[in-house]
Amino acid sequence: MSSIKIETVVLDTNRCGESPVWEEKSNSLLYVDIPSKKICRWNSLTKQVQEVIVDSPVSSVAIRQSGGYVATVGTRFCALNWEDQSLSDLFSVDKDKKNNRFNDGKVDPAGRYFAGTMAEEIAPAVLERYQGSLYALFPNGIAEKYFDNVDISNGLDWSLDHKVFYYIDSLSYSVDAFDYDLHTGKIANRRSVYKMEKEEHIPDGMCIDTEGKLWVACYNGGRVIRLDPETGKRLQTVKLPVEKTTSCCFGGKDYSELYVTSARDGLDTDELSRQPDTGKIFKITGLGVKGIAPFPFAG
Repeated sequence: MSSIKIETVVLDTNRCGESPVWEEKSNSLLYVDIPSKKICRWNSLTKQVQEVIVDSPVSSVAIRQSGGYVATVGTRFCALNWEDQSLSDLFSVDKDKKNNRFNDGKVDPAGRYFAGTMAEEIAPAVLERYQGSLYALFPNGIAEKYFDNVDISNGLDWSLDHKVFYYIDSLSYSVDAFDYDLHTGKIANRRSVYKMEKEEHIPDGMCIDTEGKLWVACYNGGRVIRLDPETGKRLQTVKLPVEKTTSCCFGGKDYSELYVTSARDGLDTDELSRQPDTGKIFKITGLGVKGIAPFPFAG
């Protein structure tokens, strides 16, 4: 096992950095800062960050097959033209819940954009419960609701054979799995594949590696953990120098680098002074595993 190295790579401080996505063609990391309403792109070669400011909290971003990006902004699925920084609405959800917003989202192997909602927080992870739902925006431009009664819709990914959908509702303190039909997008047979340990705190964003193991960022836990969804066992823990680790994705030229986002909202002055890098983005190398490229939205 090569030695693990953790570096701070994006020095801009995010209030709540989320949804890291590697874009191979530009050697860049896409991510969002939810409450700052920013969609960002960090170029790994020039180390420069470009950003687009939008009109509502933006919780996830994904690559669009036809060019540009898609993002979840407020309670809308949107298309983003990076060149002119214009945003256009694709589909709105939760119209009866004025206090809701989208949270984490990701595109499935068939090009559907999955994302779930939650009530706006009073403080980090403090909110009116059971207000959220999980949706998917299909390539034909129509969104479908999958289920409701969600607290904080969070990490999601698919097994390497595309037959299992993994999903996190943060306040359940569980990583769940569903049988997945890639052809139709239908899900069935929900079950828990991992229950969080006390010191791991709240499960947040998640990604999969080429061995089919899941990497979960632990909010308030200051770590990412590697899980085997087949056995329900934790295989590895990587601790970071910040408490509020929010999400992760693999990137770099061979997808051997794990990028981890973090947040600073909810920390007091003392906590911030003890964690000077909080809200920044980290790169972990030497893990000995690789990830897979993100899927683009097909609409």
